[in-house]
Amino acid sequence: MLLAAAPAAEENPYGIKAALEEGGPIAWATFGILVGMSIFTFYILFTKLLQQNKIMAQANKVRANFWNAGSLKEAATKLEKKSAYRAITEDAVLAMDQHGKLTDPVEQHDWLHGSLERSKNAIGNRLQEGLAFLATTGATAPFIGLFGTVVGIYRALIKIGASGQASIDAVAGPVGEALIMTALGLVVAVPAVMAFNWLQRRNKAIMEDLSAFTTDLHGYMMSDGRVKPALGAPAKTATAKPATTAPGAAAATRNAPKPS
Repeated sequence: MLLAAAPAAEENPYGIKAALEEGGPIAWATFGILVGMSIFTFYILFTKLLQQNKIMAQANKVRANFWNAGSLKEAATKLEKKSAYRAITEDAVLAMDQHGKLTDPVEQHDWLHGSLERSKNAIGNRLQEGLAFLATTGATAPFIGLFGTVVGIYRALIKIGASGQASIDAVAGPVGEALIMTALGLVVAVPAVMAFNWLQRRNKAIMEDLSAFTTDLHGYMMSDGRVKPALGAPAKTATAKPATTAPGAAAATRNAPKPS
């Protein structure tokens, strides 16, 4: 004897799918825009985190090995080919080589400083790529959701006017669509704002490290390698223990007259 199949569960008439179908093309378009913005937000977040972590790892290698090399070219070879710090070093070496070819005299200090700043700013611009989209998403997603809310409320008012009474079954669909759009706008906007602020803070820390490196590199090149940054913790100065004084000598010292 075969068991009768259980009847399929009825679809929720007030779920998100039913609300979108109730809203029609406008609701689906608003939903699609918000979902697309959310996908790109997390894509930018993960790709920028990978980029930032890579540069931070390069900074650790610079602290460990760069300043122990005999020359800048040797130090640059210890870094990865696509390292931000290697790009700055190679630009600095190229700037020093090009300085002697200038027909209009320019101070070597100013020429090298400008080259280092230009190279550092180029890396900073690459770090900022994509963050404008996060800021735009955080600012506009609530308003896009609000647009869907307004459309849902408008459809609810039309149903009320057509039916002549504000019954729950007449307005539940459009009002549900309006609330869903409001929630989606906030769900998309909040992660985008948090990701933007977090990535901006990490970029600031990276740029501070790059600024310190360019300053150290500038001093190193202007002093022909005699000026280097202090590496590691400074050595502790040993405190000398007081010498043991014989009892007789100590008594004589106590009884000695004090200088006037």
